[in-house]
Amino acid sequence: MRTSMRTSHSLLLFILTLALAACSGIEIQPTETDTFAAGHYKYYTWRSEPLVNTTNSRDTMYIMDPILRRDVDRELEKKGYVLDPERAQFSVDYIYAQGLRMGERSELATNITTYPSVNPNRQQNQAVVDNAYALGGIKETNNIALQFNDMETKQEVWQVIITKIVENVNKVDVAEMKESLREGVRRALEPLPAAK
Repeated sequence: MRTSMRTSHSLLLFILTLALAACSGIEIQPTETDTFAAGHYKYYTWRSEPLVNTTNSRDTMYIMDPILRRDVDRELEKKGYVLDPERAQFSVDYIYAQGLRMGERSELATNITTYPSVNPNRQQNQAVVDNAYALGGIKETNNIALQFNDMETKQEVWQVIITKIVENVNKVDVAEMKESLREGVRRALEPLPAAK
């Protein structure tokens, strides 16, 4: 009985974790890590210099750059990689781009059937209607591609793309950006093997 309850509790916690991850609005698309793992890397450097915001711009790039670099450095350090430009075996760089994504129409958003003999349910389910609105239309996204290049060959050895749907296009919420970047980078770098 006790084992069954413990298993049920663990299963419930796992499902809740998956649900929260799905609701975060962050998608991660990593490439295979085989090439990176074969390099037996330990030391890295940033390929580009940090952005300098001399005009106190509120542009997303200037706000995001130091946060992203800090989060990447922290996650790589946890895996045993060392930021050392003098001994760097691979470099880290990123590409930031905003994009648009066409929303998807939920199959459950309509109760109209193509079969003439079936009488459709004319009662509206407000949750289904709300989901149809939420999933429909064009969504703006922030996209970050982290790219790792071998220092000797200058070839890409690994890449991961982080995509986040922008909730409020007209306002940059720095606290929300920090949280999203922290979570996105943590999940993005999970597939990387630990340093040798």
